[in-house]
Amino acid sequence: MIKKIAEKITVIGCCLLVIGFTSCNDFLTIYPTDRIVGADFWKTKADVDQMVDGCYLSMLDYSIQERAIVWGAYRSDELAKRTDYVDNTLDNISAVNLLPTNRYSNWSAFYKVINNCNIVLNHAADVMAEDPEFTMGDYQVVRAQMLALRSLCYFYLVRTFRDVPYVTHSFEDDSQIELPEQSSPDEVLQNCLNDLKEAEPYIMRTGAYVGSTKWCNWGYMTRSAVHALMSDIYLWRASMTHNAGDYQQAIVYADSVINAKHAYYKQNEIKSVTTKEEDIYHLEDGDMAFSTIFGTNQGNSHESILEWQYNGRNNSNRALENYYYQEGDDNSHRQTSILMASLLFSSVSADANNADGKKIYLSKNDYRFWNNVYEANNEEALQMSIRKMVDATSITNLTLNLGPTKSNSREFREFRQNWIVYRLTDIMLMKAEALVATAANDSDQVSLKKAFDLVQVVNKRSMKKNATDTLKFDGFSSKAAMELLVLAERERELCFEGKRWFDLMRYCYRHMEGVDIRQKLADASSWPALYSPMLNLVIRKYSGDGGGDAVSYKMKSEPYLYWPILESETKVNKFLKQNPVYIQEKTTSKN
Repeated sequence: MIKKIAEKITVIGCCLLVIGFTSCNDFLTIYPTDRIVGADFWKTKADVDQMVDGCYLSMLDYSIQERAIVWGAYRSDELAKRTDYVDNTLDNISAVNLLPTNRYSNWSAFYKVINNCNIVLNHAADVMAEDPEFTMGDYQVVRAQMLALRSLCYFYLVRTFRDVPYVTHSFEDDSQIELPEQSSPDEVLQNCLNDLKEAEPYIMRTGAYVGSTKWCNWGYMTRSAVHALMSDIYLWRASMTHNAGDYQQAIVYADSVINAKHAYYKQNEIKSVTTKEEDIYHLEDGDMAFSTIFGTNQGNSHESILEWQYNGRNNSNRALENYYYQEGDDNSHRQTSILMASLLFSSVSADANNADGKKIYLSKNDYRFWNNVYEANNEEALQMSIRKMVDATSITNLTLNLGPTKSNSREFREFRQNWIVYRLTDIMLMKAEALVATAANDSDQVSLKKAFDLVQVVNKRSMKKNATDTLKFDGFSSKAAMELLVLAERERELCFEGKRWFDLMRYCYRHMEGVDIRQKLADASSWPALYSPMLNLVIRKYSGDGGGDAVSYKMKSEPYLYWPILESETKVNKFLKQNPVYIQEKTTSKN
């Protein structure tokens, strides 16, 4: 194996197991990793392809999938720890006691991918002089892939820690010791956008990889994936800074994704749910959308933009399995997931057209009410087991009371469910969010109606045909009401997909004053207060146990939105500044 960088090199890990996707083939080759930086490597196009594939493979790491769930979903109102599962670390997270010893504060898996990308960026150009088959065009595609994947990793880190080291050169042996400082969100996000703009002309379009249904059209960064990420970054930065220009850019890149999907459907003559010429979204019909998007044997959904690929043979999605499906390697068909859905998902309303935003307002006529969780419509359920990405079959009989019944339609030992990073309805609702933010006031009915129309398309496809409780614009004609509608629809549509906490953070930031993304948290003497209505949403999962009041009281200012840096990192790297609200006088407990 490649020599591991010494532990004293903070944040960067360089150990890479390169199991090839080679040129969009199946997972076949194990490459000797001690050759990655050796003199006999970096000689051929195949060497470069192996390393690129290895970078994508490193995104399948258990730690990354685990953090996508805990960072992006568990801190929100949608998930709770299973009551009989003993884990003090998760208990502390729920209580906002995010100690610097908390293992989920370990960012090394993402920096490992970043370093792998930097290795390719450092060496790939030299191969052109060694192998005539590796052309400038090939190199530009490879460079674009690595810039895009690296940017995605940095975006995860900025949303989770805010102030993070930004490194663009590779660490390849023990002699390369560097202790990087943190950069502000302004610097990291702008660098990501610059890299994505550089990558944009050379990145492949969906359908360009040897056949329109080849998995790498969804498993690699494509033009649409780059534009989805750019829209997401602009939306995030706009929420922090309230910059109208960034909101407009978020809309522009969301439109690019939507239009590319429409062109893809037309080019490949994919049957659409509707034959109406004006339909540019081509969403699956609601009664089959669940199995089409999340089903085991469906491959990659046409609605998807970017999915991490698990084949169930030599890379199973164990983190998703453990947190949502079962704990450990057990084929006894027991539901022993670490996490459960909060009781918010048991709430239904006879009138889903309600604008106060205090509930998610699911309808019994909404297929997602039945498909997202088990125990739907079971008033006796104390916790609700997650069904999304666990079961593989759509529920189509909306009069059925499921009670506690669970399906075993997935094989435990071949848990091949992909993790969807971006899909079309996510982008549509991101655009809707930006449209609401750009509305001048309640009188700007044009912007608000455009946002509503996007939400309605997403919502209506999941409603039982001829349902009478579909959304109506009159109930959401104010800017505040429309903002809450978009937030609620994102929860209905994207729950448990690692989105909710970041959605709540953007909602909070849009109503905060005094946020300075050019300044690091540790360099400020005070920080802006959090938006209390956002906290009121977060604490809904603590119903009746008193924990919600304590959480709301403790989360007073901006630093509480973020995680602390792992204590071992700050001990090694004197240049890292801890999130100031988590500085401990004495940290002795180990989670």
